[in-house]
Amino acid sequence: MRQRVQWWKVLGLAGLAGVAATGVVIARAERRRRAYTPEEIRARLRDRYEEATSPGDAASS
Repeated sequence: MRQRVQWWKVLGLAGLAGVAATGVVIARAERRRRAYTPEEIRARLRDRYEEATSPGDAASS
């Protein structure tokens, strides 16, 4: 019975570490996303649109 309780503790701690690590990854991504100015975002969107609609695009053929 004691072995079973220890496994639950280890599993719980691993789950808690996973949740914390996921939070760190999400926070980093959010900081990186918010670092762009609106002008930079518009420019990047225009570039992506131009790439997607270019005549030489392999996906459209």
